[in-house]
Amino acid sequence: MNEMFLELIRGIEKTEAGYVALRQPSAKPGASIPEVDAIRRNASKIRDLTGADKIRIKMCVTGPYTLASLFRSKDPGLFEVLGRAIAEVASRSIFDTGRAEVSLLYMDEPVFGFLNDPLLDYGSDGREALRRAWDEVCRAATARGVETGIHLHDTSDSLFWEVEHLSIVESHVNDPLYTSEATKARLEETDKLLKASISVTDFDSLIAGKLRSEGAKGDLQQRIGEAWSEIKRGRADPYIFLEDSKLLQRRLRRLVNRFSPERVPYVGPECGLRSFPTYDCAIECLKRVAEAAKTFRP
Repeated sequence: MNEMFLELIRGIEKTEAGYVALRQPSAKPGASIPEVDAIRRNASKIRDLTGADKIRIKMCVTGPYTLASLFRSKDPGLFEVLGRAIAEVASRSIFDTGRAEVSLLYMDEPVFGFLNDPLLDYGSDGREALRRAWDEVCRAATARGVETGIHLHDTSDSLFWEVEHLSIVESHVNDPLYTSEATKARLEETDKLLKASISVTDFDSLIAGKLRSEGAKGDLQQRIGEAWSEIKRGRADPYIFLEDSKLLQRRLRRLVNRFSPERVPYVGPECGLRSFPTYDCAIECLKRVAEAAKTFRP
C-alpha cells in the first residue's frame, strides 16, 4: 500500500537507502487510487450483486508520516508536501455516482507513535507541520462531504486530537485509547468519534490467546510456530483460533457503555487481515464482526 501511493507522487526516487526527493514531491497529473477507480467503473455490477440500494465505500490512504518514514531523511517540509500530494490524490478519487459513493476517507498511520521522533517534540516545527499535513488530507475529504478517520497502531502521542477536520479515531483492540478515562474527555472536547475495534487481526496473537486459554506450557513462540506448521500441513483447522462473535459483541458493548452510542458509530476489525492463513478464514473473521454488529442492541 505504501509503495502504491509513492508511485502516484512525482519528484522522488527509490534508492537502496530509501526514497529521496529530487525536487519538491507532488501528485502526478491525473493520479487517483486504482482500486477506487475500479469500484467506480463496476459500481452497477457490485450494487446488483449485493442487493444494496447504494454502495458506500471506505477509502484508505497512507498518511504523510508513514510515507515520510520511507525516505532516507525527513524534515517538517516533507510532511507537508506529502500531505498535499495525498490530499490531491484523495480528492481526485472521491466520487458519488448515485449508484456508489466514497463516504469515508481513512488515513493509515501505523508508524506514528512507536518511536521517539525529535521531529515530533512538543512545540517543534515538525509537530505542527504534521498536524497541518493531516488536516490538509482531511479537509480535502470534508470539502466533498466525506467523513474522515485515522487508523493508528499506537495512541501514546496525542497529536491526532488536534486535527480540526478529523472526525473518527481508531486503534487496535488492546490500545489504551479504548480504556482510558482521558479518551472520553477528549472526545467531548474535540467533538470526535471512535470506531470500535473489536476483533484481533494478528494471527500470531490469536494463536497465542488460544494457547494461553488452554494453559499451554513452555516457549510460547515455539508453540505458535508449531501451530502454524500444523495449519500449513492441513492438520489443524485455523478456524479454531478465531474469536467468536459473542466475545466481539462483549467488547463492543463495553465500548458503547463507556463512551455512549453516539460516540461509537462504527465497528470493525482492528486492522487488515493479511496475516490470516487463508482467504476463507479472513472472510469468516469479517462475518463474525458483522454478526456481532448486526445483532448488537445498546
